[in-house]
Amino acid sequence: MRVAISCLVLAMAILVSRVVWAQIPPTAAELQAYKGLHAAVAVQDMTALARLIKNGAEVNAVDGNGRTPLMIAAYNRDRPALRMLVRGGGNLNALDHQQYDVVTIASVIDDAAMVELAISLGADAKLITSPYEGTALIAAAHLGHAAVVRALIAGGAPLDHVNNLQWTALIESIVLGDGGPRHVATLRALVEAGADVNLADGEGTTPLSLARVRGYTEMVEILLAAGAKP
Repeated sequence: MRVAISCLVLAMAILVSRVVWAQIPPTAAELQAYKGLHAAVAVQDMTALARLIKNGAEVNAVDGNGRTPLMIAAYNRDRPALRMLVRGGGNLNALDHQQYDVVTIASVIDDAAMVELAISLGADAKLITSPYEGTALIAAAHLGHAAVVRALIAGGAPLDHVNNLQWTALIESIVLGDGGPRHVATLRALVEAGADVNLADGEGTTPLSLARVRGYTEMVEILLAAGAKP
């Protein structure tokens, strides 16, 4: 019982802290103040975008929060703009001031198609991102974005990376999930891909124990079938 209370309290604390440390999309004021490539991407003006790139505009310019035009394209789910910026020399692996990249941005907003496109164009699914020193896979697992998780796995994302909270993607799908269909599908995708079902958290609590404490029966069954131990 003590372990259960400790884990639940920690999970709640992390959820609250992530309100502060979440990705920060551009505000209305920032969008209005944008110039050059940032402005062209923000309003999805492909003609202006092509002209600016052709005329030598800095494709990797950043706004006040370190966001590149590519990141704005990701927030906008604008795949044509992403392609054009990459062809013009855009760096898909740049990080903003919160240490987020294009792939993690797309993962958090549940845009599997953007994730797949970015990886196909050279984005690194192994990149360490966020203030939690995690990965896009951990972020997607936390949110139960199963299609994104599968896209990241196909793109070579590290299955067992441990962030500075001492959690893996598999553990986050449990402790920050709700045990519902999306998080169950996420856990199943990670297990089927070969994620370590016995890699414990920083307190030595295994994924199986974490799922049992929360009463996530379907997750428990998946973990047991994969050889998980208490």
